Amino acid sequence: MGHAYTPGLKVTEQQLVEKRRILPLKGDVIVKVGDQVKPDDVVARTVLPGNVVPINIANKLGIPPEDIDMVMLKKPGDPIKKGEEIALSKTLFIFKNYCHATIDGTIESISSITGQVLQRGEPSPVEVKAYLQGEVTEVIPNEGVVVKCTGSFVQGIFGIGGETNGPLHVATQDNTVILNEKLITEDMAGKIIVGGSRVTANGLKKAIKAGVRGIVVGGFDDQDLRDFLGYDIGVAITGSEDTTTTLVVTEGFGEINMAHKTFELLKHHEGEMACINGATQIRAGVIRPEVVVPKIDADKTEDAGSGEIVGLTIGSAIRVIRHPYFGRLGAVTDLPSPLHVLESESKARVLEVEFDGGERATVPRANVEMIED
Repeated sequence: MGHAYTPGLKVTEQQLVEKRRILPLKGDVIVKVGDQVKPDDVVARTVLPGNVVPINIANKLGIPPEDIDMVMLKKPGDPIKKGEEIALSKTLFIFKNYCHATIDGTIESISSITGQVLQRGEPSPVEVKAYLQGEVTEVIPNEGVVVKCTGSFVQGIFGIGGETNGPLHVATQDNTVILNEKLITEDMAGKIIVGGSRVTANGLKKAIKAGVRGIVVGGFDDQDLRDFLGYDIGVAITGSEDTTTTLVVTEGFGEINMAHKTFELLKHHEGEMACINGATQIRAGVIRPEVVVPKIDADKTEDAGSGEIVGLTIGSAIRVIRHPYFGRLGAVTDLPSPLHVLESESKARVLEVEFDGGERATVPRANVEMIED
């Protein structure tokens, strides 16, 4: 029979992970194909031009715009410092009126039509790091590289914060324990903490204060998220929040236990280095938060963890992503072909699921997410 397809989150012990590390503007690539890199190694760098800040010299000095060249003390391309004199107007050969630079940078242009001078701020260096511990397999000239590694891979459902790395540390006894501030200690600085059910807002705040680099938990309360960030997160991409600790939520919002399989996989790698990223986007071009545990001595086979995605089958592990069974985990027991009439009187394809604990239910296929091996 044919396979039913549904989007899924990957939770796998071994997979080939590939990441494109691309600069925002063309610059210099400083590694080559075959180089072994670590997460914090810089693989490419460039310089972003500074902001342009206009200043109306003609208005400030009370002169016609066409006379601006006569009063300028600086030319286009000249360096400037904030507060430095860049224009001088003399009145009756006695009084002097100066105009000063408002930023550090250079003179971008001088206009005798508008009487304005454009100041260009100092350029900002930008560096792109490898993110993974692996091998450079491709160099894109002047743009970036592709880094690959074989490792354990866990996709989350939501996250905040950007890329970071550190040794894994399991902070809870099992996947049902709430990660609160009492379980956060000072010796967790620089580590990626694995929790159980969810992390509280106070727990997250204490983790940041302690210097924890990342937290991986099953759930997070939406009110705690608002209290922590100070605002409601919209539908735009996350990952650029002003926080030093990255959060990856594997199951969903609320007090939801981390999937036993996910918890045990991360626990198995306790003490090993993990690379995590909380960036999330739920609209077109879906981006999932993730945890990667590179296997330094793994056999570098191109097909590690690869294979055809067969979709839903009997026995597939799934997570329900809508009410009334939101967040519950189970296994598919049947995939009936006929359309099923729902409570709303609409028709849809459904599946039968047996949840952890033995309860069974019939759920629309659109309401589930497959947990891919």
